[in-house]
Amino acid sequence: MNGNLTQAALLARAGARSFERGQGYLNAVTGVEVGDGWVTATVHGTERYEVRLNLDDPRGVSGACDCPYGLEGNFCKHLVALGLTVLAQRDSLPRQREATRQRVQTLDTWLSGLSKDELLALLHEQTDQDRQLRRRLELRAASAHGDLAAVRPRIRDLLDIGPFAQYGYVEYADARAYVTQAMHVTSAIDALTESGRADQAITMAVEAMRLLAEAADSVDDSDGGLGQVGEALADAHLNACRAARPAPEELAHWLAQQALDDFDGITDIDPLDYEDVLGDRGMAALRKLAIEAWRRRRTGWAERSLMQQLARAGGDIDLVIAVHAADPTANGHTHLLIAQELDAAGRPEEAVEWAERGVRDAPDLGAVDTALVDYLSEHYLRSARLAQAVALRCAHFAARRSLLTYQQLRAVARAAECWQDERPQALALLREEAARPTGGGYGGPVLVDALLDDQDDQDDQDDEVAWEAARDVGADDRQWLTLADRVRAIRPADALGVYLRLTEPLLGQTGNAIYERLVGLLVNIRDCHRLLGTQEDFTAYVTALRGAHGRKRNLMRLMEDHGL
Repeated sequence: MNGNLTQAALLARAGARSFERGQGYLNAVTGVEVGDGWVTATVHGTERYEVRLNLDDPRGVSGACDCPYGLEGNFCKHLVALGLTVLAQRDSLPRQREATRQRVQTLDTWLSGLSKDELLALLHEQTDQDRQLRRRLELRAASAHGDLAAVRPRIRDLLDIGPFAQYGYVEYADARAYVTQAMHVTSAIDALTESGRADQAITMAVEAMRLLAEAADSVDDSDGGLGQVGEALADAHLNACRAARPAPEELAHWLAQQALDDFDGITDIDPLDYEDVLGDRGMAALRKLAIEAWRRRRTGWAERSLMQQLARAGGDIDLVIAVHAADPTANGHTHLLIAQELDAAGRPEEAVEWAERGVRDAPDLGAVDTALVDYLSEHYLRSARLAQAVALRCAHFAARRSLLTYQQLRAVARAAECWQDERPQALALLREEAARPTGGGYGGPVLVDALLDDQDDQDDQDDEVAWEAARDVGADDRQWLTLADRVRAIRPADALGVYLRLTEPLLGQTGNAIYERLVGLLVNIRDCHRLLGTQEDFTAYVTALRGAHGRKRNLMRLMEDHGL
């Protein structure tokens, strides 16, 4: 066991609440088994829970528990209890590990000495007691013999939610067990393929995908386990196709149907994975089916996606663009996708034309995809077309007057060495916005933010401008605090008023984070009184505050640390 497992590590991993509750379960830990780098046990809580703790995980303390909280991926109280038990038994762990090895060796030796008939009798005894084990073995046997009539009902049994569902729905706590059972279906399908019955494996894989899709709506798949089963079924189907080599045209028709119908969303079949099975004939048939479907419904998501996928794989960028262009979005996002496709194909001039068209044709530049504006602006800058970059950012800012668009305009205008000309016009637009009866509440704070953000352009006179703007059009508490910090040296009385106003609501709250903010304000208040020469007033203020809030020990301690 490495040094990862400590009480401090358990506390940090589980959190204070689970750690404290885990301490109450120390007497509930039974059946501890120690292996190479792991410990398992049963912890008796509301039910019996199986717990596994990893001792040599290089990432730190880890483990798993099948309680509801543990199934959500949390480090639960049962894991804490096992961890504390391991720490308490640290000295005996080597002996327990050796005992586990001896038990396994003894079992192996005993099983090796049994005859075939004795092993069969033992296995029958287990299958009589464990119904799920029997069903899995029966399926493997039927698959190995190619008995499709026997395989089909057993696959249906494995994908049946009935044994796991309450009121027709598999809850999260039971979903993992269902997924574990469903995963055995892929083993049976692979067994059919390996036994030379790949055509039957294809049939069963398709049926299993359908059954899984029907079950999906009745399972809480928050962990994505059904997706893993779906991926495994897709892999099993592909392997079977590679072995059986079905008719290319028939396979192409099935793949197109899968892509266009999207009947489950669980088995994510990629038609291009089958390219080696389809060959030229199959790929030609698949492209034909995709084009026909797209022509029937050019705006359909599945049709467009399949067309783009096949066209891109075939290097037909013009077809990819045609698919995009058939259903353009009003905000220019489609034009951006086309521009990016053309860029990747080494056609930058056409890419820029499409991007410019997206901006030009947008009914509202304020609602245009900002990524399109960014793309076009960056291209202008790379091409040394600074005037066009500034014009684009000016138009975007005029349509969408936010701090971000102001900053973007400023960056481009500085690169073009015209910010001193553009800044007054941009601020004028924000003042205009702030003056509107319906827009003042929004434009006012943006104006103040813009003035505060222009740090490289500001001096004391500009700080005064920002203060006056905040007073005229309004500002939030964050902005007032920033303004007070900036003008404190030249307007201590005004700054003092801000600090006192912001202090009042904090006095009625508790918590260390609140106290830190409050003490920071008190330090600023002290500085204002020093600048004003009214230290006696500050002393009286702090004395009254201590008298009213002396029971807040952490606050008093912080004040003392800052000499207050």
